[in-house]
Amino acid sequence: MGFDRSAFLSAYDALLDRWPVPVDTLDLETPWGTTRVNAAGPPDAPPLLLLHGGGATAASWWANAAELARTARVFAVDRIGEAGRSTADGRTPPRTPEQLHGWLDAVLDALGADRADLCGHSYGGWIALTYALRRPDRVARLALLDPTGCFTGYRPSYLLHAAPMLARPGERRARSFLAWETGGAPLDPDWTRLYGLAATFPATRPVTGPRPASAALAALEARCLLLPAADSRTHDPRTLAARAARLLPHAEVRTLEGVSHHGLPYLRPAALNAELTAFLAR
Repeated sequence: MGFDRSAFLSAYDALLDRWPVPVDTLDLETPWGTTRVNAAGPPDAPPLLLLHGGGATAASWWANAAELARTARVFAVDRIGEAGRSTADGRTPPRTPEQLHGWLDAVLDALGADRADLCGHSYGGWIALTYALRRPDRVARLALLDPTGCFTGYRPSYLLHAAPMLARPGERRARSFLAWETGGAPLDPDWTRLYGLAATFPATRPVTGPRPASAALAALEARCLLLPAADSRTHDPRTLAARAARLLPHAEVRTLEGVSHHGLPYLRPAALNAELTAFLAR
């Protein structure tokens, strides 16, 4: 199945239309292309960058935006080189962690934010954490939602179920994978439609790197909230929680019950939103 850009953009806009707060769409110029940012909340409130998981988009925070935007200027970012409304404009998207962090520098610069809070889900959590380690002066607080590649590896069963979708991307395979990982939870049809279409996006390979070293994590200056998903099939959430609590000196670790890795951030959002808003208020 090829990528249907028209259907994808229509599904993206349908999900963005469900944000229960006014949204300003910003197109920011960076050395790697134009970055789309969905912004909400008081313009003079502290900046909060939301970094979505792999295969998702910046539109996917509809269940969280209203609560977070009460006290923060929320910036949900579409990464260049992945499904979303950011475009490389003929340029080469970031291919190394250094370039990825440079792109995030450029996004913050374009927003006029010298320093910001970062919240990342899954692969977005790895980006947020590694950025905080490389740019401690630019990250005030850090929230990691069932992050991957940070404290533990993937379960073999997860990689086995993901393999068919990665080998031959398609909407039906993506839906089947989501149904397995979420344990048959009732998934939002608009989000599932967008995720399935995003699976066929002609993207470059995600920029990845090794898990951060123990010494680097011990030196992390930013206050951190880590929220593993209790029903995650991506990795062992108990191992994730234990290692993060041991390695991060300023971390609050609390497991979100009744939700899987891909159920975040929109299934059972009340518990997640309460944790995030309380953390950002402290």
